[in-house]
Amino acid sequence: METEDPAELHRLGVAALSSGKVAEAKHLLESALGLAASAPLLARIESTLAYLEADASDLESALELCDRALRFEGLGGATRGALLQQRATLLRRAGRASDALAAFDESIEALEDKSDLAKAHLNRGTVHLDRHDVSAAAADFDAAARNFRDAGEEVSAAKAEHNRAYALFLSGDLVGALALMESSYDLQAAAGPLVKAVCDADRAEVLMAAGLTRQGGEMLRQAAVAYGSKGQRQRQGEAELVLASHLVATDPGEAKRVARSALGWFEEARAPGLALRARAVAYEAAVTAGQDPSEDGEALAGPLEEQGLSWPALRVRLQARLARIRSAENAGLPARPASGRVIGPVPPEAPIDIRLLERELRAELAVAAGRAVAGLRELRAGLDEFHRWQSSFGSLDLQTNVAGHGRTLARRGLDLAIDSGDADVLFEWSERARMLASRVQSVRPPSDPALAEMLAELRGGVATEREAQLRQEIRERAWQVKGSGQVADPISLSDLQERLDGSALVAYVVAAERVVALVVTADAVKRVDLGDSGSLRGMLGGLLPDLDVAATHLPGPLGEAVRGDLVDRMARLSNMLVAPLIDYIGDRPVVLTPSAVLAPVPWTLLTGFVGRPVTVAQSATTWLARRATPVRLESAGFVAGPRVVRAPDEVALSAASWPSARCLTGDEASAEAVASLAQEVDVLHIAAHGRHSAENPLFSGVELTDGAWHGYDIDLLAAVPDVVLLSACEVGRSNVRWGEELIGLVGAWLHAGTRVVIASPAVVADEIAHKVFSDLHAGLAKGLVPAEALAGAVPAADADSAPAPFVCFS
Repeated sequence: METEDPAELHRLGVAALSSGKVAEAKHLLESALGLAASAPLLARIESTLAYLEADASDLESALELCDRALRFEGLGGATRGALLQQRATLLRRAGRASDALAAFDESIEALEDKSDLAKAHLNRGTVHLDRHDVSAAAADFDAAARNFRDAGEEVSAAKAEHNRAYALFLSGDLVGALALMESSYDLQAAAGPLVKAVCDADRAEVLMAAGLTRQGGEMLRQAAVAYGSKGQRQRQGEAELVLASHLVATDPGEAKRVARSALGWFEEARAPGLALRARAVAYEAAVTAGQDPSEDGEALAGPLEEQGLSWPALRVRLQARLARIRSAENAGLPARPASGRVIGPVPPEAPIDIRLLERELRAELAVAAGRAVAGLRELRAGLDEFHRWQSSFGSLDLQTNVAGHGRTLARRGLDLAIDSGDADVLFEWSERARMLASRVQSVRPPSDPALAEMLAELRGGVATEREAQLRQEIRERAWQVKGSGQVADPISLSDLQERLDGSALVAYVVAAERVVALVVTADAVKRVDLGDSGSLRGMLGGLLPDLDVAATHLPGPLGEAVRGDLVDRMARLSNMLVAPLIDYIGDRPVVLTPSAVLAPVPWTLLTGFVGRPVTVAQSATTWLARRATPVRLESAGFVAGPRVVRAPDEVALSAASWPSARCLTGDEASAEAVASLAQEVDVLHIAAHGRHSAENPLFSGVELTDGAWHGYDIDLLAAVPDVVLLSACEVGRSNVRWGEELIGLVGAWLHAGTRVVIASPAVVADEIAHKVFSDLHAGLAKGLVPAEALAGAVPAADADSAPAPFVCFS
């Protein structure tokens, strides 16, 4: 039965509102208002109704209600403090950050009740977050958590910890933020769907900053829908605003649309401060998309600064000046000097995206003034700053995901390098573009039994819902590995020439409109223009499916036709990518550093490279590091996975080349046994079904007796072989995440310390793999280096037999 005690009704109404039960809260609060007699209680009820009014999308009316409550006579200091705290919260939601801070300061001076004091600290912390004053925010959230616990409010204490996690995120600690959010999630999610939506929206923002734009974006869209279903239009707009801000770099058109949608909700809610931020994000999106913005960025920046939103204001100013430069370039005019005050050096505590945006602006100003060398210097300094931040992450997955932050600088540097005509500059930026993740020195993660248990559970087969949960838990646990903090500098062209030892290196650069190759030998450097990139992309389209189909057992004329088309495609690729370089390469072994768009190319099948030792390297810098000492070829281990009919014969024939080879077949080929073998041999050969996971390439793997063995399992090995041979379908495939770098099972082995991986980017017929690997092992056992052994084992492609598109990666 419902109580008639107005104080209890108010308490219940506050609890319902905190849980997102808006209709129930309104009923309880209105009942309390009709029964209350004392001025302090009436004022508190009015103030809470004001907050509810704000959630119903009318902030100005809510502020009027709150001001009316503050005018009640006979209010004690504690009551007045609570009302000021409520008013300050509404001011913050209206985007009036400076006014909100002043009101919070006044309320905290007056408050004594632990619960009210905790709320004031919690909400003042959010204002500090809006202003990107991370240290002040963290101090407030700590104080809030302590006071909530003293008041016995554990769910609210968890909310304060969640907000402290968000402060960690803004400071650049993505891993720490996710870990702290996870520890406080269950308590909050149980409090109701709207509280859960807040948690999910914040977590999604961290995921998007970590490069998981698809996953994070979907979570933010779901949060926006959850808010909208409850009529909380302002919160719906806030979720959309976060989504839009993180889409600016990757999908500016969609970012502009979503920002405009958020603007509509904020205007409906009469929240001018938030509406201003939505306009700013829409402006940034338009500039990034190369469109003519509908308003003046400088005019937006001023009001943002007045609200204490210094970082959003600075971001808009930087974008406005970039827009002015680009507009002048498009009109064929000299870039005009920026109007308004000059932007000084961005402070080191600024978010990483703003620091990089400043470098981009300085570079463009230099280029517009005819000082391209100075522009490249700014871009170089920006990438160095990015890599210092990136080096705090030890996970390959996270390193490659966040590489998107450096993509714009790397691409611009590469364009300028191509235009420069300088071979040294082109080589440097070819390396920088390929090393957006691999410049960070890798670390071996510590032993992690919990992660091993998760992977074992995943292997054992679980329900679909649990599988998705496990995959996310595995991914985020792997992220917690601390980075080395060490960044490798790209090797110079002259140093490379001194260390080539008779090889030729070819750096393929695929720009927006043209393809360029740089051929480097010990005594010469030659730049070769290979044609337009559109023609190349046409040849690459459908290449992997063609290779897959050519590997199947198609009947006579049909099989000959499919394989004939593939041979023709290989010839056209050879004519474009190899034939113009042969005179400069001579008969040397070749090391290739291709642009990421060339990832599907089976280089060993191209005319001019058939029968020649060919190594495909992540970069010249990493290739030289991996060959600092000779590859170990003293011992070999073999694994035959289930359901591959010829796998036992393949490993038996290949193992015959080694005097003391160890083989795992049948039930012996379990994850635990394979892991043990991998840590004890120099050469590891796995003949098994494989699958490339495009969604998360580190979940690519090979099928063993007890389930899939993934890229994440490789990171758990205490030691790895020098050479890994993967006779498994698709596992040589990689995903292009950002820039020029790839990630997949091959990348996982190389990141873990393996020196050479031989695998195929496409399906391979069993009988072809059987023959190639038998010949390959014969060469390795005689002491040939892997690229030489593979060159002698891979036949030229023809219309009479399935292709052998194996590639030597290093």
